[in-house]
Formats: sequence, C-alpha cells, structure tokens
Amino acid sequence: MMGIRVSELAKEIEMSNAELLSALEDLGVPATGVASIIDMDTAQAIREMFGKGVEGRKTVEIAAGATVKDLATAMGVPPSDVQKRLMKMGVLAAINQRLSASAAQKLAGVYGFNVKVKLEHKPVAPVNAPKHKSPGGGMQPRPPVVTIMGHVDHGKTTLLDAIRHTNVVEGEFGGITQHIGAYQVEVDHDGEKRKITFLDTPGHAAFTAMRARGASVTDIAILVVAADDGIMPQTVEAIDHARAAEVPIIVAINKIDKPDSNPDRIKTQLTEYNIVPRDYGGETECVLISAKKKQGMEDLLEHILFQADLMELKADPHAKPAGVIVEAKQEVGRGPVATVLMNQGTLRVGDNVVCGLAYGKVRAMMNDRGERLNKATPAMPVEIIGLSLVPKAGDKLEEVKDERTARQIAEQRQQKQRLNRLAASHRVTLEDIYRRIHEGEAKDLNLIVKADVQGSVEAVVGQLQQLPQNEVKLNVIHSGVGTISENDITLASASDAIVLGFNVRSDQPAQNAAEREKIDVRTYQVIYELTESVERAMKGMLEPIYEEIQMGKAEVRQTFRTPKGVIIAGCLVTEGKVTRNAEVRVNRGKETVFTGKIESLKHLKDDVREMAQGFECGIVVADFTDVQVGDILETFEMKQLERKLE
Repeated sequence: MMGIRVSELAKEIEMSNAELLSALEDLGVPATGVASIIDMDTAQAIREMFGKGVEGRKTVEIAAGATVKDLATAMGVPPSDVQKRLMKMGVLAAINQRLSASAAQKLAGVYGFNVKVKLEHKPVAPVNAPKHKSPGGGMQPRPPVVTIMGHVDHGKTTLLDAIRHTNVVEGEFGGITQHIGAYQVEVDHDGEKRKITFLDTPGHAAFTAMRARGASVTDIAILVVAADDGIMPQTVEAIDHARAAEVPIIVAINKIDKPDSNPDRIKTQLTEYNIVPRDYGGETECVLISAKKKQGMEDLLEHILFQADLMELKADPHAKPAGVIVEAKQEVGRGPVATVLMNQGTLRVGDNVVCGLAYGKVRAMMNDRGERLNKATPAMPVEIIGLSLVPKAGDKLEEVKDERTARQIAEQRQQKQRLNRLAASHRVTLEDIYRRIHEGEAKDLNLIVKADVQGSVEAVVGQLQQLPQNEVKLNVIHSGVGTISENDITLASASDAIVLGFNVRSDQPAQNAAEREKIDVRTYQVIYELTESVERAMKGMLEPIYEEIQMGKAEVRQTFRTPKGVIIAGCLVTEGKVTRNAEVRVNRGKETVFTGKIESLKHLKDDVREMAQGFECGIVVADFTDVQVGDILETFEMKQLERKLE
C-alpha cells in the first residue's frame, strides 16, 4: 500500500517529528517511529488537520498559553464538547487548563479550524541573561540546559554516566557527587545532530545551595527517583527547587531492572506533591529507565528534546558575552580555573572578563572532554583559565572592553566587600564578647574551613551552620579554596581556631607551623565525618549535666576512734551496696549533716572494695569526725550524661 514516512509528512506540514508522533498517538494512528509509513488517506487527513495555510478553512486566533475555554470560545464550540474531545484523546483537562500550541492545533483541526497563535515570545534563557539587543544577528535556537536532580544514591551520576558513556561514580568518595559538573552531549535525533547540556547536581542535603543554583540556570529538570525506594526528603527538595526556578520537570524512574521495583507506586507518590504523571491525566512525563543497564535512554532524550522544542529555546550568539560560574577551583600550575555556562553571546579566547571579585583575560578555554576551544556559544559549558583569583560559584561572568576596566570593576567590588566586613566586625566589641563569656551567656568554637573547590566550601559551611548553636556559638572565621597553608595556621593561632580541610591536605610549612603552635588540623574526605567531629567538639564545650545514681545505705551501729584520731563507723549495710571512694551523704534524722566521700572500707581487718546488703563493715568518711550511732550513710555516684545540642 502506498504511503508516506512520518518524517517526510512532518517536514511537509512544518511540524517536528516528535510533535507529529504525539499527534498521531492522540488520534489513534499506529506509528512507532519517524520511519513508520502512514497511508495516503490518513496523511491527507493529517494535512488538512495540521497543515499550514489550508485553503477553505477558517482561522481562529488565540493567545499563547490559551485555556480550553479560550479555544472553545474562539471556535464557537461549547467548552464541555472540547473537554469530551480531549478525554477521547486520553487527556483529562479542566476548563481553565492551558494548552500548548501543538495541542490547540490538534483540537482546532478536529473541528475544521486553523489556529494562529499570537506569540508574545520571551526567549527562555538561564538566569541573568542580558536584556539588551545585539547590533548584529538575532535570536537563534540553542541547546537545552538540563539539570539532573534527586535523592542521594538514586542514580543521578549513573544516569549521566550512561548518557556520556563514561564512568564518574567509581572515583567518588562515599558514593556522593562532591561537585557540580557541566557536560554537553551530542545525540542523534531524527537523523539530526542535537546538543544537550547537562548539569549534574549532588544529591546530599549538604549541597542544597549548589542544587538550588543548578536549578536556577536550567531549562528542564530531570527528577531521578529510584523505583525500589520511592520519594525521599531530598527528592522533595529537588521538586521545590525546580518549581522555584519555574522549569518543567521530567521524572526518570530509575532502577526498573531491580526485582522489587514498583514504578506505579512512585507515580502515586508523585501525585502527593502535585506532580501528576501523563498516564494519570496530568502533564508530567514519567520515563522508565535503568541507568545501570542503559535502558530507556533514547526515550528520555526524546522527551528532553521534545520539551525543548515546545519551549523554543533561543539565545543571541552575537550579543555581549555573559555567563554564570558553575564551579571554580585552584589548580597547581594552572591557577584559578572556572567552569562557565554561557547565557548569551560568544566568549572567545583573549576576551577581558570580570566575574564577582575576579577579573582577567581568557587565556585558554576547554570543553568537558579537555579539548581546547577558541570560542563558547550559548548554553555551552567551558573551563576558562586566566582569572586573577577563584570566583564564587554563581557569580556572573561579563565581558568588558579592556583589562583595565575589568580590574577597576573587580577592585571596586573588593573594596565594597572589605567595608561590609569591617562594618560587620564592629557590631560586637571584644569587651562585649569577654563579658558574655564570663557571664556564661556564650561560648565560641572558631573554625577555619578549606576545601578543594568553592562548591565544597559552601556545602561544608552550610552544613556546619545547621548544627544547633543555642549554647555553643560556631564561628567560621575564614573559609577558602586550596591547600591548608601557613597563613591559615597563623590565623588559627591568633583566634584559637580549629582548621578543617575537606578533600585537601596541609603543605609542609603548614604542618610545621601547626606542630609548633599546637593547632588542631583535621582533614576529611566524607562530609558526614566532618560534621560529626565538629558536633562532638561542640558537645565537649557544654557544661556537663550529672545524674545522681543511688547505690546503697548503711546504718551506724557503733563508732571507734583510732590512736591517730580517725573515727571509724561500724555499720550494717541495709540496702544495696557500699563501695570505697563512693559519694556519701550522712543523714541524721531528716537532716543531711555532711556530704563527702568514703575514704576507706574494711571488713573485719581487711580493706575491701565493696560490701553488699546484710554485711557489717567499718567506714571512714573523709574529712568528717562527727559520725554518731543511728546515722544513716547514704552512698551514691554522680554519672555525667551525654549532652545534646539544642
């Protein structure tokens, strides 16, 4: 039977392959891929339904993001009829639910209308994109920026590994992604080479700030949920970050190869957080994958590119270059190295830039595979070398006309920061701190934090600040990137601080200085161990709490005085036991006349360690000579309780 390929028909009616396949699925037309053959009668019906400029058909005009009611009103059709038509297409939609342009076109075609959408196009670009127009060129399609988010150990890095065909997981400490990585991959989509930029955000709660920053520079969020585990606290955090950034979410239900996987349970749990899967009548795509076995990868990439096509992502490569720092670190032999995600414009080697407090000229540029580049276009992540110092992750990168201007801007920002710090340091005087400590109102634990990259610094400091500090105040007096240096030890000595290193070591001068100044330097490679150590240190600074444990009682039956004047109380142990060196309370009637310690304990003429109930013994109470017959010696011990931070 004669027919036409899906890809050829899509090109003819000016639709993307993904849009046409989705439309065919909604209409019940069997088509498994772009190479599927559509019979000529069906193809003609599709042309009439979705074709551009079909003669003899009335055109209705609607605004972008029109609701079901808006479209029904424009066509002169009852909204309830449109809802029924949507139900036949497998979509349960409210009357005020917004329709995508393709969905509106499908519906209008069923009723014999063409649709013209009034586009108020605002290009979707990462945060802080410049608003000015470039002198030449214009907006052009750009790759989508995708953030992979989710709970720790749910398979985020393994998913990225499956896409990149590399292995990142095995070299990581504690199975946790320690830093944000930015990678660009090229995929074959309908015979066309398409690029996707991925941001890999760590899943541990300590890296919340990094994950939030990752969501703020992304277009699409991939929420990875393990099919054998379910929605976890960090999964909810990831949902919140994606919503705050107002980006669409695609759920990747991972680990479907495991025998105890239950994707339907995951979909049900998602509805509790207002994420309704498409097969439950909602708008969220849920893709079943196994990152470990590379199952479902093509389906996931297809959904990413389909979503990107709907968003019509564009940027101006001819605009003034601007980007955002994703990660930054200090490397031996290379100096400050920053990973930049370009927002607009084209960054070139030799450009003068300023980002945060750093400035410089781009001396070299590399992609995620280590290949040297001469330029970076929008949505491309690159490593740049040539900055004066390590910028902070999240700083904006801007191109300026010359290095002098860049230096002036950076120095002005540095001066402003110094003034802010100076103002903050004078809010509490040394005299005030001294008074508060001696009045028991405050105790301080001073820390210096060093880590390998800026993202880790922020993560460690953020986690430490979450520790309760009602009784012990934790002060991070300095934090920075790089090896622990002698300057850090000098600062610690002057401020009675402990030095903490995360994924870094001390250089030899620092080790010598720490030994000389008796400074406590501790290094870690897993963040849990670092925070637990600090928490233990904070507990050690708390005032101890003791609990009195009753041990026994002895009744004084008679007293003896030795030639040296020592009074021995002849006693009968009436309750529990009496031990040597135990705390003792001498009770006379209802009154306690003395509290001290048992100095010696004898049975007949022998020294003993303890005496049990029913036995007679001789007891000497230290520093007390007024023991009388009838006194009750009550022994106890004071047990120190473990203090918890409140």
